[in-house]
Amino acid sequence: MFAAGGTGGHIYPALALAHSLQERNPDCDIHFVGTSRGLENKILARENFPLHHIAIGQLNRNVGVVKRLITVLKLPLSFLQSLYLILRLRSEVVIGVGGYVSGPVLLMAKLLGRKTYIWEPNAYPGMANRILSKYVDESLVVYDEALKHLKTKSYFKVGMPVRDAIEKIEAQVRSPGEEFRILVFGGSQGARAVNTVVEKTVLAFQSRLVGVKVIHQTGVHDYARISSSYDGVSAAEALEYINDMEAKYEWADLVICRCGAGTLSELAACGKAAILVPLPSAADDHQRKNAQVLADAQAAIMVLQKDFTSEMLISLIERLRENPEELINFQKNVTRFHQPKAALKIADHILDVE
Repeated sequence: MFAAGGTGGHIYPALALAHSLQERNPDCDIHFVGTSRGLENKILARENFPLHHIAIGQLNRNVGVVKRLITVLKLPLSFLQSLYLILRLRSEVVIGVGGYVSGPVLLMAKLLGRKTYIWEPNAYPGMANRILSKYVDESLVVYDEALKHLKTKSYFKVGMPVRDAIEKIEAQVRSPGEEFRILVFGGSQGARAVNTVVEKTVLAFQSRLVGVKVIHQTGVHDYARISSSYDGVSAAEALEYINDMEAKYEWADLVICRCGAGTLSELAACGKAAILVPLPSAADDHQRKNAQVLADAQAAIMVLQKDFTSEMLISLIERLRENPEELINFQKNVTRFHQPKAALKIADHILDVE
């Protein structure tokens, strides 16, 4: 059983691990637990894994007091629903990948004597994993720094699980004169600050974007506005959400994105040059820290959000378009951060323990 809900950063690594578990043991019966409103409903609708819902909300400080109070009042129901699912599905192993869904599911699994894991991809763990680390059997960590914030009894160092289809993408650079392709996304919900700058750049510098194609994933909140803005603009296309991410990665010469651990691992796996714009409000500034590691290794360009302007962006696009050797260097350097077949290695570890 995977407790995985909320964002693509939680769900896609869980999916990679789920597929690897079935590859290693086809008899594995895998179920997901999420909420009725999370992105897991859209993503898992395209998969063969059943999705079950529990009633749970957020408790961290970036939501209002009323929402936190409602979550607290719903907790008894969340625990009862988790108990029912674990017993009905006869789950033997329960894995939490972060986020508020993990809390009641992992705690009830531990109470029932099931084998429990948390998976932590960031140097600074989220609230759910910080709390759960004290109770679960083992923590699966990507960064050693995470251990400073976890109270885990046992841990196993892992790479970042990446979908097999993304690992198979081969880096490439277009020949001079070919269409220069740019993929923009801000995570599953979009990123308004990034969206605004990219939109302004496309509209203000159309004459300098001849021969450039931008696919811009906006998220649900900005889609209507940006889609309307791009109407009649040949250089750009707006998408609310990307269902075929591996195809879009393969299409792109350059990626403009945020700096979550999952995103950076995918960039490393498929060898893509990127302009990274950290989310300034990310917990403990972990996105900037993630991006700084790649920037220091000349594996990506990092631009702080306060410095991210349309004038800077068009200059960077022109620079990279006119200097393919710089793109090649970014591609080579970023692939050094990829650990191949990480999901299979985690699956082997879990199955060996069992």
